[in-house]
Amino acid sequence: MPKATPLFVRAPRPGAAPAPAPELPMSRAEMDALGWDECDIIIVTGDAYIDHPSFGMAVVGRSLERAGFRVGIIAQPDWLSAAPFTVLGRPRLFFGVTAGNMDSMVNRYTSSRRIRKDDAYTPNAEPDKRPDRAVLVYAQRCREAFKDTPVIIGGIEASLRRIAHYDYWSDKVRRSVLPDSKADLLVYGNGERQILEIAHRLDAGRNVREMTDIRGTAFMRSGVPAGFIEMDSTELDTPGKLVVHADPYAMEPEGCATQDDAPDRACSMPDPSTSPAGPDVGPADAAPPAPAAADPRKLWRDRDRTVVRLPAYEQVAADPVLYAHASRVMHAETNPGNARALVQRHGERDLWLNPPPVPLSTPEMDAVFDLPYARRPHSSYGQARIPAWEMIKGSVNIMRGCFGGCTFCSITEHEGRIIQSRSEKSILREIEAIRDKTEGFTGVISDLGGPTANMYRQACKSREIEAACRLPSCVYPTICPNLDTDHTALIGLYRKARELPGIKKVLIASGVRYDLAATSPAYVKELAQHHTGGYLKIAPEHTEDGPLNMMMKPGIGSFEKFRALFDKFSQQAGKKQYLIPYFIAAHPGTTDEDMLNLALWLKKQSFRPDQVQTFLPSPMATATAMYHSGRNPLRKVTREARPGGDEVFVPKRGKQRDLHKAFLRWHDPANWPLLRDALHLMGREDLIGNGPECLVPPGKGKLMANAKGKGAPRGKATGKATGKAKSAADGASPPRPAGGKAKAPADVVRIGRVPGRARLSAKGRAAAKNKLSPNDKAAVLRKAAVKERMAAKERAAAKGQAPAKDPSATDVRRSGPDMAPPDRGRGGPNPGRRRSLGKPEGRTGGKPQGSGAPRTPQAGRSSGRASSAPKKRGRGR
Repeated sequence: MPKATPLFVRAPRPGAAPAPAPELPMSRAEMDALGWDECDIIIVTGDAYIDHPSFGMAVVGRSLERAGFRVGIIAQPDWLSAAPFTVLGRPRLFFGVTAGNMDSMVNRYTSSRRIRKDDAYTPNAEPDKRPDRAVLVYAQRCREAFKDTPVIIGGIEASLRRIAHYDYWSDKVRRSVLPDSKADLLVYGNGERQILEIAHRLDAGRNVREMTDIRGTAFMRSGVPAGFIEMDSTELDTPGKLVVHADPYAMEPEGCATQDDAPDRACSMPDPSTSPAGPDVGPADAAPPAPAAADPRKLWRDRDRTVVRLPAYEQVAADPVLYAHASRVMHAETNPGNARALVQRHGERDLWLNPPPVPLSTPEMDAVFDLPYARRPHSSYGQARIPAWEMIKGSVNIMRGCFGGCTFCSITEHEGRIIQSRSEKSILREIEAIRDKTEGFTGVISDLGGPTANMYRQACKSREIEAACRLPSCVYPTICPNLDTDHTALIGLYRKARELPGIKKVLIASGVRYDLAATSPAYVKELAQHHTGGYLKIAPEHTEDGPLNMMMKPGIGSFEKFRALFDKFSQQAGKKQYLIPYFIAAHPGTTDEDMLNLALWLKKQSFRPDQVQTFLPSPMATATAMYHSGRNPLRKVTREARPGGDEVFVPKRGKQRDLHKAFLRWHDPANWPLLRDALHLMGREDLIGNGPECLVPPGKGKLMANAKGKGAPRGKATGKATGKAKSAADGASPPRPAGGKAKAPADVVRIGRVPGRARLSAKGRAAAKNKLSPNDKAAVLRKAAVKERMAAKERAAAKGQAPAKDPSATDVRRSGPDMAPPDRGRGGPNPGRRRSLGKPEGRTGGKPQGSGAPRTPQAGRSSGRASSAPKKRGRGR
């Protein structure tokens, strides 16, 4: 691992404040009370300012204060003008800009692109207190306020948008946030080490544009400087040169080369006429030949002087397959022990990404968490309730990082795979501080954890292996034999924490990595008997191998093993405790059959999830590259998709995403009409009924042709039906074909069609009539009737006669339970309004309700809101 300067080894700068501020100032009045005439650094954040180590602006601000700098905070400024960015005056060194603890787009929009009703990081959960893509807007306002002051961007939003990235909300690949924000430097990852180095260099009079060697930073430059070796990864992986091996059984003459051999054979003699010294000089008298060029493969080992060139922004924006390739290369360069710099062309300049920062040591982690935090929101908020603060005020963060490598999560790209643990003494000191300083403390510590609850002090057994490893996960597909999974230190910490005076209970609210926990029954026993408050969060995410492989999660067998241990030790303690499983719907690689199997498993296990989530493609995650490209970056990406190889099925359409979410909430009556229609189309009518093996009961409900994704109220019919349609809707499900398991009819297209499923051809329609269920037979008859009417019109037009009306047309159109509802398009009850949740394939025009992405914000405009996303009612912002 590269060496790094300890965080606080430098002496505080001359003129530093004699004592830390009770809270970092947010106004000129507070600066005057501290005796400050100016701030050295001003941090602009999209969150309310809470002086607690769980909030990035407080950690960075207090770290800079410890180094002797005067730091001010501008929290959630009004971005409509530059005036709010001048309230603390011009900073002496730089502006630090962050969107807050969450990406501003994730914070404001759901996975269905709907606007959230509240913001947990704002006083009283008030929404619309930050702009879309807040880093862009804040950075440009800072530049507008003080043109010549350096602007440094960082935080989770800047970190995960540091290269060209797919943006789910605009449904396109966007440029790196650095050139778009016009900032001078981008700090990615946990930024204490980088921001302190930048501050010290600026304080010493260095130019910000000269800071090109700080790990964990990104900057723009015109090209690769001399002395660097550039590895070109701008194209897809292709096979190398074919090496023909000699046949050991061939009868080849031995000895020197023959006349027909090439002159560079090993035993050929040099030609005096071609000697560098001339034809009259023998080989022994000739000058020594020029030294051979150095082997590039050896030079590449000098990682400090090697850069890897990614495909340019313009390339990945136009080619999803190349985007998947770039994602694969980028994720291979995330280990600080072996990562090389990355370069990506943006227009006429290069985006340069230095290798990730060196992780903090345990003494450095202790120093950061022992800083003099007030451990409360800023006093200017008064009695306002901030939900994020209420959630974490009794919790303790004991570590950083995660080596799980789940593809839908970006924690590895932000905090890294190497676990950074605090010492036991530091953690116990913080618990005592919560007990003594937190107003209204009840004696319950709500969480001892981090990104994962049970990775504390776990690491690779060999530092050399750890520094050389490029695998994205230490626990997938199985736990690495080089990983130390000992839970002894964590068990000891739990016991000492709950024995502290004044501490009644220590709970674990962070997600438990169950495959690791199952290797230590002693840990599961400690967890179940002493640190579970009735419910324990666990995240199997799915049950089927296909989605789990795309997520890089362990099989459901590991969950069952952990569950058995948890139930056993809970019973021994005389407690009734339950696991709360978390699942993801519509993840890349998930088919309708996978979700159906998951729903059946949930019913069998008597799990009824109340809060479920649909996959949200966050920037820079591996699963996001799958979503955008339909390829698997975990394998070599090829131009031609290979089924079973790098090709990934992606449920993108709105209807299918809603269906997958409905399968997770199979017990909700609002979802039953949608599930019934899907089961009919999948040929699984056997799962509709009141029996113990059925998934949903029979009943009335809207049919797929009129499905909105919102189920009908229980006991109410939502559409009129006549004849056969009415009798079927009233509870009689179509009979299953004789001969065993029902199969989906060939002419029925699945919701969000799975590749390989095609409509029935005209040639096979007659043969299918005797095999289809009554529902599908009616659909076939309708299609035939429509074609017959069209043909009759054409024949009549050719003869110059009026077409005869088909007396049976009405009966055919209205027969069967698949009767289509009245057209609600133009001229209907809601003219011009589309009812579908997702945009139908092959259609243009008309924005689908609920699935359209918000328009791209126009950051930095001089007037009007910086984002043109849909506005909420109320005060204009």
